[in-house]
Amino acid sequence: MPAPRKYPDELRERAVREVQNSGRPVAQVARDLGIHREALRLWVRQAEADLGSRPDLLTSAERAELVQLRKEAAELRRANEILKAASVFFAKELDQPRTRPTR
Repeated sequence: MPAPRKYPDELRERAVREVQNSGRPVAQVARDLGIHREALRLWVRQAEADLGSRPDLLTSAERAELVQLRKEAAELRRANEILKAASVFFAKELDQPRTRPTR
């Protein structure tokens, strides 16, 4: 479960639009809106990546896909560990000599 966001999405969008449209510095817009300037700077960078003007950064969709793929990889690693442990257990069972029941 993701952590709750400190700033609502509407405020994020408004702040990014303000920086992009007004040409004012990020620090000034952040101060006017009561937002931490580094948070606003990161939002602006992510918005630029989503628009394609920052090819060096992942888009939001790519980030979400990466998170999902990492979760799947971790789940598959756990499943492999369980299967390895089970195969070792059953191999030991098969290697034990069978005794004949006496009548």
